[in-house]
Amino acid sequence: MATLQSTAPPDTDDAPRPPVVRRKRTVVQRLRHDWPLLLLALPVVAHLMVFHYWPSAWNIIAFMDYSPYRPFWENPFVGFAWFARVFNDPYFAPALLNTLKFSVLNLLFMFPLSIVLALAMNSIISLKVRSTFQSVVYLPHFFSWVLVVTVFVQVLGADGLVSNWIMGSGGERLNFTSNPDTFLLLVWMQWAWKDAGWGMIIFLAALASINPSLYEAAASDGAGRWRRMWHITLPGIRPVIILLLILQIGGILTVGFEQYQLQRQAVGYQATEVLDTYVYYQSIIGNQGESFGTAAGLFKGVIGLILILVSNNIAHRLGEQGIYQKS
Repeated sequence: MATLQSTAPPDTDDAPRPPVVRRKRTVVQRLRHDWPLLLLALPVVAHLMVFHYWPSAWNIIAFMDYSPYRPFWENPFVGFAWFARVFNDPYFAPALLNTLKFSVLNLLFMFPLSIVLALAMNSIISLKVRSTFQSVVYLPHFFSWVLVVTVFVQVLGADGLVSNWIMGSGGERLNFTSNPDTFLLLVWMQWAWKDAGWGMIIFLAALASINPSLYEAAASDGAGRWRRMWHITLPGIRPVIILLLILQIGGILTVGFEQYQLQRQAVGYQATEVLDTYVYYQSIIGNQGESFGTAAGLFKGVIGLILILVSNNIAHRLGEQGIYQKS
């Protein structure tokens, strides 16, 4: 009798499998698949096009003797004449120095303050206390600068609460919100009250992405709170710190307008003049013209771009991703 042989297929677990070839989708296929996401992003793209990219195209008037009262093509090119005029203006250097002074103050003291608040917030165990602390610190971010300056005037002004309390105790009237010598401290206090909570929220989101098992493993090995913070927490949020630091350095010449404009009359323009207010008063209020203000604004943009590229390259050399990866 012939023996029956098994017809089962051989075991092919160890047999090499052909690679899976994925066909690249065409543009039409991707549009059909991703049209809901594209529709959601359409308002943002429209906002960028209308309020950012289209106005950026008009930076060309910084190289022209532009006048709005004649056709655009009839405005002659003058090269870098407006930039030379900006750099030779006696009010430009003080405005630039004030801008750098406020920016360095923000970078050295405000940036670490947001990290400290996030670490303190993350260490609070009680949910009720944590929610209350977060609301109190984060709420001023939604206040306008008009309201922030008004609150500080009502509290620290010459006729404010603190000044009346000091005078009631036999002291002299407080001169804090109108003193040029203390304006730098006043600006820092306003920043800390208004914007420190916003940075805290960003770092809290980064802290939430850290695996809790890392803390448990470190605690089981005998690591205390400070060692866990130094070896787990700070390295865990380091990419976010580097990213925000690069963006902060890129905007070092942009410190805002409203905060200084609202206090200009009380403190004096020598202490409050920054590049944004300088462009406003020299170009719009003054008689320097639109090309003058555009040249000053373009100078800010170019310096910011250079600083972002340099700081991002330094981040890559230190092993961090930065705001974009190298190709």
